[in-house]
Amino acid sequence: MRDDKIFRSTRYLSAAIFPFLLAAFYILTLRTSETKQLFAWEIQAPMSAMMLGAAYIGGVYFFGRVTFGSHWHRVGLGLLPITAFASFMLIATVLHWDRFSHDQIAFYTWVVIYAITPFLVFAAWLNNRRTDPGHLEVNDIGWPRAARFILAGVGTANLVICLALFIQPALMVSVWPWNLTPLTARVVGSMFALQGVFGVAMARDPRWSAARIILETQFISMVFILIAVVRTWSTFDQTRAFTWVFVGSIVTILAGLPVLYLSLEARRRKPS
Repeated sequence: MRDDKIFRSTRYLSAAIFPFLLAAFYILTLRTSETKQLFAWEIQAPMSAMMLGAAYIGGVYFFGRVTFGSHWHRVGLGLLPITAFASFMLIATVLHWDRFSHDQIAFYTWVVIYAITPFLVFAAWLNNRRTDPGHLEVNDIGWPRAARFILAGVGTANLVICLALFIQPALMVSVWPWNLTPLTARVVGSMFALQGVFGVAMARDPRWSAARIILETQFISMVFILIAVVRTWSTFDQTRAFTWVFVGSIVTILAGLPVLYLSLEARRRKPS
């Protein structure tokens, strides 16, 4: 039945994930120098830790909206990107098993979460998607075609960077704005997979109501990434071209997202 309902099982899963993301955000953002004692492995580059924390605080917001939301189609686009992110994180964990702190409770928590989350989140999407009515809701509008092309292009670019970080981590380490290890290169790649699938998913669905919460989630993550850049700027190699590409992309997205969001909201609320 296409009643746009969010199943209880989807809500329970989201509520269960929420506290782990919040705890990880706290450690990675506010206790960055203590990852050796508090996290699944020691992250030496503070920007890597804070960028992962930024992804997690976006997840806190998103899963909160799923837990307390009323319409499946408003959150449904977010589950496949999270599946992709968690899948890549699982692969990175297996490839770099020896780099983790095997004597930490945080390590076992990490392993359990990433061993099951990709499958549970994908199952929730597969199960719940049949409630999506597939049409515009009341007072909804469609995405401008140009915006959808831009989202698809940005998403594809993010996926290319993700694959480069996974397949050629040594090459990417040599051009990256801050110091990476092979493990953190692949973890950062997982975050690019998240953003990439977000972009492609939003480009495929013409409904503004289906993308609104996703854009809010991305904006929150980007704000914390920019804060991380400011806090760790001294660790960036400012002679590398990709440093300025990275920072310029963050600033451009943060400047453009509110303009896009507010303009579409204004169109949606405009009397017909």
